[in-house]
Amino acid sequence: MNDLILRWEEQELKRSRFSDLTITEMHTISVISMYESPTASELAQKLGVAPGTATATINRLCRKGYAERQVDSRDRRVIRIKLTRRGRLIFRIQQAYHDRMANSFLKDIDDQYLGAVQQSLNNLEEFLNDNLSK
Repeated sequence: MNDLILRWEEQELKRSRFSDLTITEMHTISVISMYESPTASELAQKLGVAPGTATATINRLCRKGYAERQVDSRDRRVIRIKLTRRGRLIFRIQQAYHDRMANSFLKDIDDQYLGAVQQSLNNLEEFLNDNLSK
């Protein structure tokens, strides 16, 4: 299932005006958005990759105009990664695709079963949070 979702995301990216992005870069954009201007080290940790890998991805996103480095206003030694307008736009588009996928998943489910689906998703989220390496 995960492979199908990734292939679908790749296909949608290739068809869009953001075809210069890879899935890895798109996921990095998502993490930057979720954690509101993380440092490169924080980003590497959240992505579960080596700092050098995160830096290379950040460099590509900056070069392509999706992200930028910004000095932290409270500590000028800290550099934060921030999405540009273009980065925020593709993130919103990706969220809309995910909403479309979720709506498709739930479209024929009776109201009486929606509660069970929600509880199942909550259980999965709890399991993943409990078992995710910290």
